Amino acid sequence: MNRENKRKLLDKNYYRENPSDEPFKCQFCGRLVTSQNAGTRHRNHCPYCLCSKHLDIVPGDRAADCGGTMEPIAVWVRKNGEWAVIHRCRVCGALSSNRIAADDNPLKLMSLAVKPLAQPPFPLEALDSEKE
Repeated sequence: MNRENKRKLLDKNYYRENPSDEPFKCQFCGRLVTSQNAGTRHRNHCPYCLCSKHLDIVPGDRAADCGGTMEPIAVWVRKNGEWAVIHRCRVCGALSSNRIAADDNPLKLMSLAVKPLAQPPFPLEALDSEKE
């Protein structure tokens, strides 16, 4: 094992300070993911299905023992106008927020954004104010 690989294993903050440019296979859709067109130093989710793998407790620490699939459940807009994806682990239920990447599937992002409007928690007839 070379020094850099050993450092990755032993240094809890290695991925906070260093880019994660290693390609990986998405455990949900099976596609090969690279950081080539991400527009960010830290590729943390699949640009095709937006799923991730539960690796961190604190971003970059690789301390989560779970390893479950983190599915995208929503998007939100940060103060600076940047979008982020909210992920929920299918195994343990942990929630996390990840910045979107430049090459993320825009159709997937928009479908997450409109999901609450397309599936309201009440019947739409309840909004009809003329029935009184």
